[in-house]
Amino acid sequence: MTSPAFLIMALGRQLRAEVEEALAPHRISLRHLSALGHLAREPGLSYSELARRAGITVQSMQATLRHLEDLGAVERRTAPGRGFSAQLHVTEHGTALRAQGQQTITDADERLLATLPAEQREILGRLLLDVFRATRSG
Repeated sequence: MTSPAFLIMALGRQLRAEVEEALAPHRISLRHLSALGHLAREPGLSYSELARRAGITVQSMQATLRHLEDLGAVERRTAPGRGFSAQLHVTEHGTALRAQGQQTITDADERLLATLPAEQREILGRLLLDVFRATRSG
């Protein structure tokens, strides 16, 4: 039997490249899309909390958010400065970018699973979610 870990990693690399390529014309990446998602669900999250959730450094998250600000996808509702907690919120443009990103991922799902019947798609999704949750909690 082929290693499930190997298959998941190979599919992950393939899907990541495909999604990143589709997001590039919008001048965002998966990292930007993730930050938009977190801020849309919980406006005002700190750089530190966003970085922790993304598994990156605070400096990398600051660069990510600075890019989103430059695009007009995120707005700062506090004055910039050292020691201040930035209040960042997703703008209308950010909401539209997030929707485009989510559609990109939905399209990738469809292409990936096109050959599977609906029942098998559902089973695969549940199994992968079970594995994901088990590895996150354990």
